[in-house]
Amino acid sequence: MTAASDPVLGHVSAHVSTHVLDTRLGRPAAGVPVRLDAYLDDTWRPLAEGATDADGRWSAPPAGPPSGGAGSATYRLRFGTGPYFAGLGVSTFYPEVSVIFTIADPGERHHVPLLLSPFGYSTYRGS
Repeated sequence: MTAASDPVLGHVSAHVSTHVLDTRLGRPAAGVPVRLDAYLDDTWRPLAEGATDADGRWSAPPAGPPSGGAGSATYRLRFGTGPYFAGLGVSTFYPEVSVIFTIADPGERHHVPLLLSPFGYSTYRGS
């Protein structure tokens, strides 16, 4: 997905990043598909997608202010855990992990780490 192909891109001004750690292996989870969506007009709209790098990190590209001006907005990070574990030859209970969060101050950095194993996960607001 690119900015040119998606008219919704440009609706997020907050800096959103993630870091996925595979707790089964005790190391970063490289190659996990990630997608950032925003909840706009009563529906989820895709903003950016990619995959975690060799260090398990991914950042959404910066864009313009949200539609309708400043204020809080709801976002969702979707992690393709099924394809990640399938690539390792490991079965998983969670084929996808979705983390929904609210950004009250789009000027702040928002880091959402994911601690992942085939049968459990945890997340938190990072720094």
